[in-house]
Amino acid sequence: MTQSRITISDKRQAFRKLHESGCFIIPNPWDVGSARYLQSLGFKALATTSSGLAWAQGRPDNGLPRERVLAHLRELVDSTDVPLNADFESGFAADAAAIGESVRLAVATGVAGLSIEDSTGRADAPLFGLDDAVARLRAARDAIDAGGTDTLLVGRAECFVVGRPDLAETIARLRAYANAGADCLYAPGLRTVEQIRAVVDAVHPKPVNVLMGSAGGPGLTALSQLGVRRVSVGGALSRAAWGGFMSAAQALVRQGSLDGLAPLPTHDDLDALFS
Repeated sequence: MTQSRITISDKRQAFRKLHESGCFIIPNPWDVGSARYLQSLGFKALATTSSGLAWAQGRPDNGLPRERVLAHLRELVDSTDVPLNADFESGFAADAAAIGESVRLAVATGVAGLSIEDSTGRADAPLFGLDDAVARLRAARDAIDAGGTDTLLVGRAECFVVGRPDLAETIARLRAYANAGADCLYAPGLRTVEQIRAVVDAVHPKPVNVLMGSAGGPGLTALSQLGVRRVSVGGALSRAAWGGFMSAAQALVRQGSLDGLAPLPTHDDLDALFS
């Protein structure tokens, strides 16, 4: 697959269009093969997963350096014909000026969108203070605008995934990020219809991303009816792949065969997919 017919600008315009109406799933591949397979199924956009990439490198989530993540973004952009949203973690920096430089480098890879988290990675203070978090988002916005690109900026409130499941705080942060220039808002960890509806209503008309990271919870139809604009799955597909791999490996240890496993794609199936 090449970009001979579809330019970076085309991808970015198409990505913004997807956020204007309706509700779409933006699944999360972790390498070129998984990205190309998802594209072959007809998904209109893809998003990277920091956890899926890290696990494939034998590292924990958020355990890779910025240079490795940037190389991954370039690889996926160059290997697919649909818009790519970057899970850009916390921007690989703490202060606003350094965030701006990180975002500049990410935009240069050709991504159509990128997200910046407000988590610090510190157990004693898991979230940046609101003023600092807003300054970081503004720096990201300024870096995108200075480059003259149409890259979409996603502001993430990590309250529910760092042990502070406070809906009021989550909404306050998302509103502040919208005012700081975020084009799309995302609070991973929301599970109930009531939580999701409250967030969608609070930041309207900004589009909202909801994480569908496990079974249970509202599906695409219900999320669409709530006004959610896009649905990502985080590391769920990578975990599914690891689950299949681990089951097969454990079967070899336990019984010395692959008997009893779910049917596998054939060698020829996979060759045909990537030919």
